[in-house]
Amino acid sequence: MAKPIHSMIRVLDEARSVTFYREAFGLEIADRLDFTDFTLVYLANDESPFEVELTVNKGRTTPYELGDGYGHLAVSSADLDAEHARLTEAGLNPRKIVEFAPDGTLVARFFFIADPDGYQIEVLERSGRFA
Repeated sequence: MAKPIHSMIRVLDEARSVTFYREAFGLEIADRLDFTDFTLVYLANDESPFEVELTVNKGRTTPYELGDGYGHLAVSSADLDAEHARLTEAGLNPRKIVEFAPDGTLVARFFFIADPDGYQIEVLERSGRFA
């Protein structure tokens, strides 16, 4: 059986990305591996053993093109409204809260927020299958 352990994204500015993920989701540096051409920064918190791996390619000066294949990362929150308000107050510009109920039955409440490199993160309310 496979155990998901991390998801990797390429970022342009390590400090800017670490600050965003700390402010937005309480992720802290769990490990940092520095190599000649690139640095790997693993971010985690006490909520889950799953990590976000930031890959910083040294010497890169142009933003990455996310293309049309990237979807999103997802995190959950016990209090979606409070989390949305906190991120708004922090100036991180979350999009509006959506209540997804295609057949009249609520499937999920969520909003999206973009990190400094344009990666989309879905913030879901902890309920149903997302509890």
